[in-house]
Amino acid sequence: MDALMQFKELQKQTWTGFAVLENFTGTCAPRLVRFAGIGRGTAVLDVGCGSGVVALTAARAGATVTGVDLTPELVAHARENASLAGLAIEWREGDVEELPFADGVFDAVVSQFGHMFAPRPEVAVGEMLRVLRPGGTVAFSTWPPELYTGRLFAMLGKYALTPPPSGVPPSTQWGDPNVVRERLGGAVTDLVFDRDTLWSPALTPQHARHFSEQNLPATMKLVRALESSDPAKLAQLRTEWDALIALYFRDNLVRQDYLLSRAVKR
Repeated sequence: MDALMQFKELQKQTWTGFAVLENFTGTCAPRLVRFAGIGRGTAVLDVGCGSGVVALTAARAGATVTGVDLTPELVAHARENASLAGLAIEWREGDVEELPFADGVFDAVVSQFGHMFAPRPEVAVGEMLRVLRPGGTVAFSTWPPELYTGRLFAMLGKYALTPPPSGVPPSTQWGDPNVVRERLGGAVTDLVFDRDTLWSPALTPQHARHFSEQNLPATMKLVRALESSDPAKLAQLRTEWDALIALYFRDNLVRQDYLLSRAVKR
C-alpha cells in the first residue's frame, strides 16, 4: 500500500469517533446552508459529510441531498440520524478525490470541515467542481491557520508520532483566502468569503482540553500513545495546549473562528 493510501486508511480509523462532536459542528451547519443559498429543490452534495449535520440541515430546507464520506462508521451514523429525523437522504461511502458521481449532477457542492483533510487539494477541488453543474455553487467552511483550531492542529503536529506523507499540505491552508483563490482558479467566478464563529462550552481551559483529549479524534490517539511512551512530553503538550485555549476562552466558552468560501462554477 502506498503512502497516500496508508494516510487515507489512517484517516478512516481516526475519524470513526467523530459523531460525539456533531452537536458542536451542527451549530455551524445552518450558516453554511444559508451561505450556499440552498433551498427547496436544490440538488446538494455534502462532501465529507461525517454524521450528516449539513446534509440534515439542507434536507430540512427542502433540498434533495446526498452525503458522502470516507469513513463507513460515520456514514452509518448519518443514516441513523436521517432515520431519526424522518428525512430522505442518500448516503454513500466515498473519497473526495474520487467522487462516485457523474459530471455536473449537483446544483450545490458543500463541505463543512471535511474536504480540507484530503491529501491532494488539487484533486479534491477538481472532483468537487466536476460533479457540479455549470452555474452551480461550491461552498465550504474551513479552519484558518492563524486562529484557535488552526493553531491547535499545528501544535499537535509538532507532537505527532506519525507525520503525514511528504508533500501533503496542512489542512488549514484551506482557511487562507489566498490559497482558496489560487486552488479554485479560473474554474469559478463570483468568489466571496465570510467568517463566523463556533462557540464551545467549557468550564475552564483545562476542561476544554480534557474534553478534546477524550473525544476529539485528532488528539485521542496521540494522547494515549504519549501516556505510555513519553509522559513528560505529554505534560509539555498539555501545558502548551492550556495556554493556547486560554487565549480564546471567555465566559466559559472557547471561540473557534472559521472561514466560509463560496463561488460559482463557470
